[in-house]
Amino acid sequence: MWEYSEKVLEHYRHPRNVGKIDDADLIGEAGSLACGDSLKLYLKLDGNVIKDAKFQTFGCGSAVASSSILTEMIIGKTLEEAKKITNKDIADELGGLPQEKMHCSVMGQEALEDALKKYYGEDVIEEELGVSPSGDKIVCTCFNVTENQIWEAIKINNLKTVEEVTNYTKAGGACGRCRGVIKDIIDTYLKKEGHAPQLTQTQKILKISKVIDQQISPQLQKDGGDIELVDVVGNTVQVKLTGVCSGCKNAAMTLKSFVESVLKDKVDANLEVEQV
Repeated sequence: MWEYSEKVLEHYRHPRNVGKIDDADLIGEAGSLACGDSLKLYLKLDGNVIKDAKFQTFGCGSAVASSSILTEMIIGKTLEEAKKITNKDIADELGGLPQEKMHCSVMGQEALEDALKKYYGEDVIEEELGVSPSGDKIVCTCFNVTENQIWEAIKINNLKTVEEVTNYTKAGGACGRCRGVIKDIIDTYLKKEGHAPQLTQTQKILKISKVIDQQISPQLQKDGGDIELVDVVGNTVQVKLTGVCSGCKNAAMTLKSFVESVLKDKVDANLEVEQV
């Protein structure tokens, strides 16, 4: 059973600003009925200040509470101020949400972004958010979640696992076929930010073995040589050169300039290679 803060329960039981604004200046939408949750956000402006905000939502109590608190957060703010609100801000204002319900706060942020895109232009909003420039490619077809949405959720919330991404976006929560793609997006983001995920020793050995078998060995075989993985001790990769490579006067150079270089690039920059 999930634990909810008193503020979440209060906004669920007595939601604020429910309904629509017939002459709204901006309307933002997020989610879809087909995916189980949807939100429509209406904004009325006075110059560049949000004078009124209302919402219509179909979803769970967390979706209602997130939408309700969002309207309170943005009324009276300028559009520039509203543009800085993240899903984390929404969840924090509610006193927190269970991890499995964080996607509700994300839906609120996405509806607000959708409205602001119509005012500022889509390119401006995405550039300021720092989202991936790869476009709106659909990654999770079950919940219609795009690569940009996943990238943004990872960036804002410091997500590091597929399970966390699913909690925040729903992506990967149905058939699961996109979970491998989600993992690739996480790894790409972490590598870009200089926070590559740490491999366990077993994972490291398996990856080293795969790189040697698929990338290093085929290149050495072209010249009549080969390589065998003997052991991995910490960050030291012990190998044995075979064939013409075993007696080659340039064996040491081959180890450092080719084998070690490839392993550093593909597996871990801290690896050292030695022949045994």
